Amino acid sequence: MKFVRYILFFIAITSILPAWAQRSDYQPEFTVGVKGGTTLSRVSFTPTVTQSLLLGYTGGVSVRYIEEKYFGLIAEVNFTQCGWNETFEEDPYTYNHTLNYITVPFLTHFFFGNRVVRGFINAGPQVGFLLGDSYESNFDVNNLPEFSQKSKVKDIYTMDIAHKIDYGIMAGAGIEFRIKKNHGIVLEGRYYYGLGDIFNNRKKDVFSASHNQIITVSLGYLYHF
Repeated sequence: MKFVRYILFFIAITSILPAWAQRSDYQPEFTVGVKGGTTLSRVSFTPTVTQSLLLGYTGGVSVRYIEEKYFGLIAEVNFTQCGWNETFEEDPYTYNHTLNYITVPFLTHFFFGNRVVRGFINAGPQVGFLLGDSYESNFDVNNLPEFSQKSKVKDIYTMDIAHKIDYGIMAGAGIEFRIKKNHGIVLEGRYYYGLGDIFNNRKKDVFSASHNQIITVSLGYLYHF
């Protein structure tokens, strides 16, 4: 399974490389931007942890270069919140765990439309660097209550995040509106699937898989040089 993840990550990286080799008479575009938005996230655990989506936020800066008609490249640096919000069925307990990352996506940018209104699709790899994490709970994680759901993975409440670097693949779509000559507004939705685990996944460990999954909705401003 881990080998398959590495292969998928390699494919995502190499998918952006052909753009560097392509050239045409298309008038190049260079754009910088800022954005902010909301994240909805969970962690895919094996064994399963019952959960709902955790609400967070994201924001950052981007650089976009287009030299081919309908095709370009994007690099970003973002602050991204993600994690999981555990559910407890009939028990009156709450627990959520937030992970704060600096994320760096490298994306292939496919667009269509005209200079005023464009639709687009972005896809490529992302690397994240954990800044820190925190949790909120209405029970003592060091003195656990009796849960009615007997399948609860109780070790999760006191486990430290083992891997500070996250990596995975991202895809998204959106629409861009050009305002006057040099200004633009972008609305975009993205989905990120982590290929790495946040906890150790050896046979003796609690989880064999723990992948970040993040939905992002953002609004951004672009300046066209």
